[in-house]
Amino acid sequence: MTTLNLGNLATFRLVIQRGSFSAAADILGLSQPAVSLQVRQLEQFLRTRLVERTGRGIKATAAGLALLEHGNRIEQVVEEAIRSVSEFSHEISGTITLGTGATACIHLLPPLLQQLREEHPLLRVGVTTGNTLDVVRAVEENRLDIGLVTLPASGRALEVMPILDEEFVLIISQAQDEEIAQFTPQILHALPLIAFESGSGTRDLIDGWFKACDLEVCPVMQLGSIEAIKRMVRAGLGYSIVSRMAVENVVDREGLSVRSLNPILHRQLGIVMRQDKILSKGISEVIRLLREKTNG
Repeated sequence: MTTLNLGNLATFRLVIQRGSFSAAADILGLSQPAVSLQVRQLEQFLRTRLVERTGRGIKATAAGLALLEHGNRIEQVVEEAIRSVSEFSHEISGTITLGTGATACIHLLPPLLQQLREEHPLLRVGVTTGNTLDVVRAVEENRLDIGLVTLPASGRALEVMPILDEEFVLIISQAQDEEIAQFTPQILHALPLIAFESGSGTRDLIDGWFKACDLEVCPVMQLGSIEAIKRMVRAGLGYSIVSRMAVENVVDREGLSVRSLNPILHRQLGIVMRQDKILSKGISEVIRLLREKTNG
């Protein structure tokens, strides 16, 4: 290798960020030996050790820390170069990576992605689903360009842009609708709750609604899919609390009754990105359309 390999440099940074070769390999979709080889090639090119093993995993040597500092600047310069070149083209192109929750992915993004494909056929948008913590971490580590997550969200040097206040509602099968007189924490606490998995921003929001009345929830089911939750509710196995966007269309609430909670429960969605992220034409267009769709 006669020149600095930017791919190997990115892999090295990810290994240090995650603290192990195996964790970086999982994220990159590579084998652990392949990741180790990239770091070793980088060390051979620079003729110095960049990583060392500790009882807690992998950490950077003094030389590795110096490289990390330069690596951040190298990444910025590369992004600026790409952006400068793209200014000569009127077409919006390139690849944008976006992370969000399953509900927004299913019910908010499809029309936006369809519009992007029709208006900017050279722009590719990759979508990854995960909970707020996972998406924020991926944005921090520059594995995702932007995230659409439940707020609040915090992280190192993140820019957070609120874009939507959304109501959360109760759903129950139409056959059981009349069995509930009021939709308060005290009444619902005694009924079977089908909830999102623990650790998600949505689940934290729902738990907080009950905790405000000094109540702890104990769901009969915990699922990671909004569609799976709605199927279980339709079957009469319990009720759930979901975002209104998940039942906004007639086809999405078939067989379900939708009711506002008392007190009303809201969440705030926001866009998160690194403060040092270069705003390419593609990223700017995705953000513009997200704002447009949510405001509409």
